[in-house]
Amino acid sequence: QVQLVESGGGLVQAGGSLRLSCAASGLTFRSYVLGWFRQAPGKEREFVGSIRWSTGDKYYADSLKGRVTVSRDNVKNTVYLQMNSLKPEDTAVYYCAVAPQGTTSYVYWGQGTQVTVSS
Repeated sequence: QVQLVESGGGLVQAGGSLRLSCAASGLTFRSYVLGWFRQAPGKEREFVGSIRWSTGDKYYADSLKGRVTVSRDNVKNTVYLQMNSLKPEDTAVYYCAVAPQGTTSYVYWGQGTQVTVSS
C-alpha cells in the first residue's frame, strides 16, 4: 500500500521560509519520480518541483526557480521542499505525488499540507 504523508505546513510571514516533508512508503523508490504540487483557492493545481529518486535529478517550475529546493533522504524515504522568500501568493495546499520514472503520470498523492503566507 502506497502512502505519502506531507507535513511542515503552517502560517508564515512574507519573506520567511518553510520546509515541507513528504514521507513515502510502499514503493520501490528508485523507479519513481517524486513531485511537489500546490493548489490555491480557486486556482488549478500547479507543478512546483520534482526529483528523480534514482539519480537525484531535480526539476522546477520556472516561476519558482531560485526560491524552492527539492531534496531527498534515502534512509528516511522522505522528500523535502524548502521554500524561501515566501510571498502571500504562495499560499496554497501543497501536495506530494509519485510518478513512474519516465512518465509524468502522477498516480499516488498525499493528503496535502496547508501553507499560508501573511503579508
